[in-house]
Amino acid sequence: MTTESDGGKRLGRILLKLSGEALMGEGDYGIDPVVLKRIAMDVKEVLGRGTQVAIVIGGGNIFRGAGLARRGMDRVTGDHMGMLATVMNSLALQDSLESVGVITRVQSALRIEAVCESYIRRRATRHLEKGRVVIFAAGTGNPFFTTDTAASLRAIEIGADMLLKATKVNGVYTDDPVRNPKAERYTRLSYDRVLDDRLGVMDATAIVMCRDNNLPLRVFNLHNHGDLIRIVDGEDVGTLVANEP
Repeated sequence: MTTESDGGKRLGRILLKLSGEALMGEGDYGIDPVVLKRIAMDVKEVLGRGTQVAIVIGGGNIFRGAGLARRGMDRVTGDHMGMLATVMNSLALQDSLESVGVITRVQSALRIEAVCESYIRRRATRHLEKGRVVIFAAGTGNPFFTTDTAASLRAIEIGADMLLKATKVNGVYTDDPVRNPKAERYTRLSYDRVLDDRLGVMDATAIVMCRDNNLPLRVFNLHNHGDLIRIVDGEDVGTLVANEP
């Protein structure tokens, strides 16, 4: 689905993976409306280029199922609470997108018809073809799976050209660039290298799914204004993770 652009091959359909923590901004908890509006404006600009956009959001700014389990809660119960947190984040982002004129649908892997649609792959694809943003909520709908894995799964199911992982740094580094200023950024990595070196780009299940389905992954800094647009336009931003040619 790629098309020509000044920077190279423009991506026709993407899935953007956002962490719940990204929505907090400078806060310690919850959702920062300023961050939501900035993300919404970037997504609107991407849509204006003719690229279809799907989104998966984590819930770590509200609940983390694995963290609750470590403190004694039943893991399945904790994970279901985490899934509901992603629904809350998805509804908040939907509201922000629609406030700037972007028609948006939230589809949940858990049945919550009173607030959003249930996930149906063909319906999601049709929404995308009509120029609507689709936000996939509630992870995979199953405990013990992360929203990283949900993002990989949904990206493969909808036939995305690329999975975009938004982080707080400009890609994947040899070390934590915050603690080690000498850490070097990788411009390109193979999936096998990510797994062998345990680079922590995404969880191993998500990485294996991308590798086995030949889905390229690009890791970039959400807070660098314009990077999302440059990636869609085919520019080399952040770190590209893909199978070796």
